Amino acid sequence: MRRLILCGAIVALYLTRVSAAPPGPIQTVFLILMENKSWAELKGNPQAPYINTQLLPLGSHAEQYYSPGVSPSLPNYLWLEAGDAFGITNDAPPHVHHQRTTAHLVTLLAQAQLSWTSYQEDISGTECPLTSTGLYRPKHNPMVYFDDVTEANNPRSPSCIAHVRPYHELAGDLARHTVAHYNFITPNLCHDTHDCDLRTGDTWLAHEVPTILASQAYQTGGALFITWDEGSPGLFSLWRRRGRPIGMIVLSPYAKGHGYANTIPYTHSSTLRTIQRIFGVMPFLGDAAHATDLSDLFAITLPAREPAPQRSRDQ
Repeated sequence: MRRLILCGAIVALYLTRVSAAPPGPIQTVFLILMENKSWAELKGNPQAPYINTQLLPLGSHAEQYYSPGVSPSLPNYLWLEAGDAFGITNDAPPHVHHQRTTAHLVTLLAQAQLSWTSYQEDISGTECPLTSTGLYRPKHNPMVYFDDVTEANNPRSPSCIAHVRPYHELAGDLARHTVAHYNFITPNLCHDTHDCDLRTGDTWLAHEVPTILASQAYQTGGALFITWDEGSPGLFSLWRRRGRPIGMIVLSPYAKGHGYANTIPYTHSSTLRTIQRIFGVMPFLGDAAHATDLSDLFAITLPAREPAPQRSRDQ
């Protein structure tokens, strides 16, 4: 009980800190990362009715979005956080692949006083989730691979516990208007289609995405990105440089929407660059410095490089 009280106090401390405002109209970003499906496996597939009949007609999407040519999962997740895979070619846990660099997205956000949360299914919330539990795997949670987040792999790290939370808390945070500026969302190994079929993942999205879309955070300045880490392993091995295209769907009051699509080549570096522009946090990280951002999928001009002006935000 004392441990639970302590964790609650830690979370409350971080959620009430002074925060800044992003420089443009998009104030809240949600990123949902699914697993191991190429765009050809998704588009028009009757096993994915929610994606095809609800999300695609509502949002904007990319027809030529790729993994940056790294595999398996962990390098892709790290790329979305830092624009680099750091030479990693396997899914070993943080005690093997922890990184000392502070040049990654959530640290830039913290330095700019912009809040962030990594929501993970199947974690307890009482410790920093550095090891596998249930259908949770650290390889799908890139933040815990950075020493400045975990205090060098400390399972009791207050910062990590405050920022890496059980996914089931998201609905309450949305209802209480305490959701962070940046929200990285990883379903468990079944719901992300890593271990289960496409229909299972589509059903999970159909159940969870409407809660985000109905929230004040989304409707008054939100953007939701839904993407996949890479294509299926078999397809990837045949297209070794970067694989076949994977999915990227953008939903936002500020997206072009209405089923808009383009054929501009993108990678995970494009997503990272886009998020950095939305939040005004610089310099661009790793390969994001050379990427084409996702601005064509939006109906607004994304902010340039100016830093975010500070203000008090009660969250």
